[in-house]
Amino acid sequence: MSTVIQIDQVSKMYRLGEVGSGTLTHDINSWWARIRGKEDPNSKLADVNDRTTMTNNEYVWALKDVSFDVKQGEVLGIIGRNGAGKSTLLKILSRTTLPTEGTIKAKGRIASLLEVGTGFHPELTGRENIYQNGAILGMTRREITRKFDEIVDFAGVARYIDTPVKRYSSGMYVRLAFAVAAHLEPEILIVDEVLAVGDAEFQKKCLGKMKDVSTNDGRTVLFVSHNLAAVKTLCTRSVLLSQGTVRDIGDTNQIVTQYVKLNADHMTRRIDYKGEGHAPGNDKIKVLRAEVTPELISIEDAITISFELLNLTHFKKLKIAFDLVNANEQIVFSTATDITINEREVGTAKCFIPGNFLNDDIYSVWFYAFTDEMTHLLLLKDMLNFEVIDKSRDYAYLGKINGVIRPTLVWETSG
Repeated sequence: MSTVIQIDQVSKMYRLGEVGSGTLTHDINSWWARIRGKEDPNSKLADVNDRTTMTNNEYVWALKDVSFDVKQGEVLGIIGRNGAGKSTLLKILSRTTLPTEGTIKAKGRIASLLEVGTGFHPELTGRENIYQNGAILGMTRREITRKFDEIVDFAGVARYIDTPVKRYSSGMYVRLAFAVAAHLEPEILIVDEVLAVGDAEFQKKCLGKMKDVSTNDGRTVLFVSHNLAAVKTLCTRSVLLSQGTVRDIGDTNQIVTQYVKLNADHMTRRIDYKGEGHAPGNDKIKVLRAEVTPELISIEDAITISFELLNLTHFKKLKIAFDLVNANEQIVFSTATDITINEREVGTAKCFIPGNFLNDDIYSVWFYAFTDEMTHLLLLKDMLNFEVIDKSRDYAYLGKINGVIRPTLVWETSG
């Protein structure tokens, strides 16, 4: 298979909080270096893109020295944590922004679906936007007309095709946007996480369509998603980005396993202090130890959350509790228990969450301690955090199952 995308040492630098570099001198220096083919002098000032650390440096590398090739007809997955550089890379590939350094060579027309309604004009109808998008992709009016009915049927918006798209729901928007991008025959199709907006039935259709255009039509697809089951279903090869660099590229199963391990390494699943000096807490309660097990948690796994507490008050009867909070800062549930700990002594408590209860998501433990009369003693937000993943589903589904929780319940039927 021939190479259709060649990415060579691509880097993208931003100045935090600014459009441009923020100073005329820096902008002129960057421009003058670029037209002479020299290194941007401001690039020497930039830090790696680690969003978890504070720094006085205003420059960061959103991408740094990214290189890989994509073959014709390949469906390449691009995965990584939030802030890893995935969207920046896709914007450069789509030519909506330019790299600071490096080159990209692509053969053929590129259609991008980076956010809901990419390339749509809100005042135009669905019909008018189809023709406008086709023209942007270099299609003739006759070619667009030939595909028009197929696009509308796939999107399922026939009733609203002559309605301005500003009146569409987000789901209708993304249905039509994907249908246009997939059916107007670009050689390269770039799809970001936006398909999660659609319902489950449409997500399956999109996944099937991407597989079809790759296998049957020989077109190339770059697919970004946080849903590992979808990536494993669609992609044979994947790229793992971390802090703006390529951490690894290869077989999708191996890359997904590495990504899960990388995510787990960034979670605070355990705190452990030998003494009270640096332990989190206050002059009433100290948390000497807290832990979430197992290390890698899948949907079906039972979870244990344990605490070891030092009581510095004269109250013996205490209540401890925690809120389990998901990535959207919704409280999934709250739970509490009574515990008896003598003054200056240590007590332990464990909470057991059954398997097949939590949905795949990232969770935080917000810990509370009270007296028996409900006098507040301690609150520790985000004391622990962990991720629950869905590694069992291999079928064509994009996006997680609906709901804050996901219990396996007992049913009885008759007929």
